[in-house]
Amino acid sequence: MLVPDGYSIHRGGLRSRLRDPERPFLAEFGPRTPTTTGRSAPRHRRNDIVILEVAILDVRPGSEAEFEAAFAEARPLIASIDGFLGLELQRCLEKPSRYLLLARWRKLEDHTEGFRGSPQYQRWKALLHHFYDPFPTVEHYWAVGDAST
Repeated sequence: MLVPDGYSIHRGGLRSRLRDPERPFLAEFGPRTPTTTGRSAPRHRRNDIVILEVAILDVRPGSEAEFEAAFAEARPLIASIDGFLGLELQRCLEKPSRYLLLARWRKLEDHTEGFRGSPQYQRWKALLHHFYDPFPTVEHYWAVGDAST
């Protein structure tokens, strides 16, 4: 199995990387700020609620390069929406035409009403939706328990 450089599927590998603020896995979710100890702190306080939008995007095989170019064009559209906190697109190693979309929102309505009800979403749809086969299911999550453990 291919694993991205610096990651491990062994115990403590990827999970440790997710917890280590010096080697952020989800770096596009927002800048980290220095603390008095010299380590970086998360952009949001631990007890802030952040909504994580998750979608598995299966694109038509052979259209991956076109999809990635269209996604690069679409990225600023979603970034302009109030309540948007960050976005990451990951390509699957085992299925090259599958992508994982992770977007962070201040609250659910920022995505479901703010973005989906905006002119930017109409352009987003025009750029991206014709690549999907099948059309993705989008789900929303929030962290439970102590995120540092």
